[in-house]
Amino acid sequence: MITTAKRLDTIEEYYFSSKLREVRQLASEGKPIINMGIGSPDLHPSQAVIEALVLGMQDENAHQYQSYQGLPELRQGVADFYQNNYHVALNPVNEILPLMGSKEGIMHVSMAFLNEGDQVLIPNPGYPTYTSVTNLVGAVPVYYDLKEENNWEPDFEALEKLDLSKVKIMWIGYPHMPTGARGSLELFSTLVAFAKKNQILLINDNPYSFVLNDNPMSLLQVAGAKDVALELNSLSKTFNMAGWRVGMLLGNAACIDAVLKVKSNMDSGMFYGIQKGAIAALKSDTTWFDSMNVIYKKRRILTELLAEKLGCKVYKEGVGLFVWAKLPEGITSSEEFINEILYEKHLFIAPGTIFGSNGEGYVRFALCVKEEKVQEAIDRFSPLTPDGE
Repeated sequence: MITTAKRLDTIEEYYFSSKLREVRQLASEGKPIINMGIGSPDLHPSQAVIEALVLGMQDENAHQYQSYQGLPELRQGVADFYQNNYHVALNPVNEILPLMGSKEGIMHVSMAFLNEGDQVLIPNPGYPTYTSVTNLVGAVPVYYDLKEENNWEPDFEALEKLDLSKVKIMWIGYPHMPTGARGSLELFSTLVAFAKKNQILLINDNPYSFVLNDNPMSLLQVAGAKDVALELNSLSKTFNMAGWRVGMLLGNAACIDAVLKVKSNMDSGMFYGIQKGAIAALKSDTTWFDSMNVIYKKRRILTELLAEKLGCKVYKEGVGLFVWAKLPEGITSSEEFINEILYEKHLFIAPGTIFGSNGEGYVRFALCVKEEKVQEAIDRFSPLTPDGE
């Protein structure tokens, strides 16, 4: 038998890849599954985006290989978007790199900067891909705690006590996934100073800043951030384009160039029509964000009611596409809790443990289900008493 690479011993199949097979199997058996586990927007992009895609496909160059750096007008569109919405000036020539989704960027950045044995600071809880990619390239994850009592922000005193001599990259992500903690420019300033002091590449993963958030922020707003920082962003959640796979990496020009060396050997450019649709999306004005947030606000209100119906305590300060909630008193296993709900009430929510050990005791609800479905989920638990009996 042909053996697999040893690097596969360091990772498991992505949780949602395996769990959704289980969920789909239940649905195929006729179970009325309501899936609130994964953050895949069910809303559509704007009509202008769809029309730009269709029109773009008619261009005589549409079906050829495209530039590894994306169309110049796409990079300019990203620069304009950052200037208009974050008040961040970026050079579209060398400070912006379009990606096939920001998840791709996590791998490309890691391949560009990490040698075997280098260490990476990873938030706990946080996006699981930071860990899996770190392991795949032979680097070493070093987890730093995020806890509710500290509003899901790093403890810098604890960080400074670590041996940071081998740390090459630090991943952050605000608004935070999975908790929805907002972050602040003060926090970003402290992080940039920490990265400069310790010669660490700081990377902010920023796909949620326009969802139910009245103060979108970028790490690159901090003076001097470009000296040590990059930011990932994405059109997936902001413009309901998750399946289009459009992301971008922004910041330090030398770092962008290093990542391009990896990326240019991994793909042959993004489809022309998708780039044209992305350009149209980036031109959206505030009425687009407002219209989406009207919908998400209604969903969040209902989802918080659902969480409370389950006996959970909601983290009310959260923004973004998810509701983060603490398990009922006396229940200690997130995975047992969500499995019981899945098989008894046919509702799928995500256990906090998939985001790290500090996620134990919590669950996450995605706001990617229509209001009537959330209400249906609430109704399934309506016989419950306030004590959950």
